[in-house]
Amino acid sequence: MRPRRTLSPFSLSFLDIMFCGFGAVVLLVLILNHDTVQTREKTFTDLRGEVLRLEKEVIAGRANLVEARNSLEATEAERVRMEGEAERVIQKRTDLDVEIARLEQQTLATKAHINELKSDLKTLDTENKRLGAQAEADREEGERLHRVQGDGDRQYLTGLKLGGKRVLILLDASASMLDETVINVILRRNLSEAEQRASPKWKRAQATAEWLISNLPVGGEFQVYAFNTQAEPVIAGRPGWLKTGERGDIEDAIRAVYQRLPRGGTSLYNAFDAVRDMTPQPDNVLLITDGLPTQGKSRPSKTKVTNEERIEHFNDAVKRLPKGVPVNTILFPMEGDAFAAAGYWELAVQSKGAFITPSRDWP
Repeated sequence: MRPRRTLSPFSLSFLDIMFCGFGAVVLLVLILNHDTVQTREKTFTDLRGEVLRLEKEVIAGRANLVEARNSLEATEAERVRMEGEAERVIQKRTDLDVEIARLEQQTLATKAHINELKSDLKTLDTENKRLGAQAEADREEGERLHRVQGDGDRQYLTGLKLGGKRVLILLDASASMLDETVINVILRRNLSEAEQRASPKWKRAQATAEWLISNLPVGGEFQVYAFNTQAEPVIAGRPGWLKTGERGDIEDAIRAVYQRLPRGGTSLYNAFDAVRDMTPQPDNVLLITDGLPTQGKSRPSKTKVTNEERIEHFNDAVKRLPKGVPVNTILFPMEGDAFAAAGYWELAVQSKGAFITPSRDWP
């Protein structure tokens, strides 16, 4: 048997000290670990709460994001709709501007049309007044079946008397009616008929006869005689009175006047003798001539005639006129016939007719 070891008190004390220290360390560790665990659990609890809060915020954020996206989509759709509405409004505004412009143009056109209608109405009113005055004149003078175009007052001859129940127009158709000078008369007398018809003086005489025929009052009678050395009706075979109301008589007389050519000398004696021989006699004579006559009843034996002889032939012719018949003379003056105007003026005074010398551009 092994001998029993004896324990030293020192060893026991040391062990006690060691275990006490270890226990203290363990206790300290337990205490520290407990605090650490509590702190960790508290921290973990706090972090977990924070995580939960953040998770809730994330969930709320996602929900808000979805709502925001929906709101954005709705806003985008509203923007698109508003853009479409804006385009429609702009187009409507454009259409309205176009319509306003059209209406303004239409208004201007309407105003212009109204002004035009007012002008037309004024013109019609003036024309109506003129026609009323013309109708009154027509009732007095009768409606003319043939009209001659003229310029304003050139259609009228002051003092010329066209009235009467039987009007005789005496047209001088002697060779002197070819021109205003003796030399040119001689020259034109030897030209062709076409050139003679184109003589300005003769054309004026024909136009004057046409004007007189056209302005005779309807309801009466008329006749046209052409005279040179003899007097005869311009319409061959119709010496009697023609009707101013018959268009055919008017046109036949005018046509016959334009078919005439100036020939020979001038016998006013035979012209006035024809006036005396008409049955019934005229109550108005319209004489178209260019001067005093160059012969009496018959042809003279000599070729030249003096002014004194022409005055004598004129006075003899005047004696052949019926009493009380006015003679209205239209004179186209001839060169070298200084006494013609005085002679025909005196005839107008004595017969209570008229005497005129029209301008070159009449009628």
